[in-house]
Amino acid sequence: MSVNKVILLGNVGRDPDVRYPSQGQTVASFPLATSDRGFTTSSGTQVPERTEWHNIVMWGRNAEVAEKYIKKGTRLYIEGRLRTRNWEDKNKIKRYVTEIYVDSFEMLGGGQRSSDATPATNQPAAQQPTQPAQSAQPVQPEQSNTTDEGDVVPF
Repeated sequence: MSVNKVILLGNVGRDPDVRYPSQGQTVASFPLATSDRGFTTSSGTQVPERTEWHNIVMWGRNAEVAEKYIKKGTRLYIEGRLRTRNWEDKNKIKRYVTEIYVDSFEMLGGGQRSSDATPATNQPAAQQPTQPAQSAQPVQPEQSNTTDEGDVVPF
């Protein structure tokens, strides 16, 4: 038994490049950026933020949805599998590329839309972004949460 599973949460680096090969199945490709935050170690050493770029490939219905709704800057959650392919360039040098073939994805957040984009209510149900439930009114601290000095305790 073997497993080839990739899960990514990141931002689209450019609008998808959509192609319609002769086989008739639509294919979309674009880069996705994921970042590890920078931090300072206990010894005071600064470790900078590190960004990784991933080559994303979508086929069929996923590619059609990508063409309509995914734009540069869109935040995506992607599940897929790694595929590595190789070819010889014009100088007869063997080249390799590793890509993530998408099985499923979800658009996240309320990112900017282009003026020609269809409203979110017209997106396919499986591809609509999820938003956390919000309570109708914010929770206010009770007045009895005070110390002997009269300071308000924030909880």
